[in-house]
Amino acid sequence: MKYPIGIQSFDRIIEDGYVYVDKTDMIYSLTHEGSIYFLSRPRRFGKSLLVSTLENYFLGRRELFRGLAIEPLETEWAVYPVFHVDFNSTNYTNPGELEKKINFHVSEWEKRYGLPCRENELGTGDRFVEVLRAAHEQTGRRAVVLIDEYDKPILDVLDVDSTLEDRHRNVLKGFYSVFKAADRHLQFVLLTGVTKFSQVSVFSGFNQ
Repeated sequence: MKYPIGIQSFDRIIEDGYVYVDKTDMIYSLTHEGSIYFLSRPRRFGKSLLVSTLENYFLGRRELFRGLAIEPLETEWAVYPVFHVDFNSTNYTNPGELEKKINFHVSEWEKRYGLPCRENELGTGDRFVEVLRAAHEQTGRRAVVLIDEYDKPILDVLDVDSTLEDRHRNVLKGFYSVFKAADRHLQFVLLTGVTKFSQVSVFSGFNQ
């Protein structure tokens, strides 16, 4: 047997024949019984694998779920516009890294949906709202947003650089305010991290 040690990609686990503990019936429940979730767990707890599984599910990749518990439960396998941000892959101790990462994602999404880049006119949060609106209108389905390690930009500089910590907090506040502003364009939202929701103070505009 092949054990997926260190592998966080659901499609790789399935396609390469690694051992997979099937909990996809819980994925079905999660996606049909609620719309916005926050998951706080320690590192190496399977959060990124959960995000990957949800991403493949919402992309309608039914072939990956053949023989799993979710297959007889799901009848539609609809394809949704998915927006995935993994904050875990960057070192945020350098000023400007967070802004560059978010701007890169939003710029790529603007291209995907044929929107002009309005970097000089709007903040990244407002630009993301426009992307979600366009995705909803063009596909006819509400968007799915998956944020992995939502708090890492703050944790990287916590108790190290208070100025950069405050800067990151404000940038993330603006970005996460999207979830209130674009509520009618959202099908499902999941944020994962290691810090409790109330301890990071970046969700002042987030009323769920």
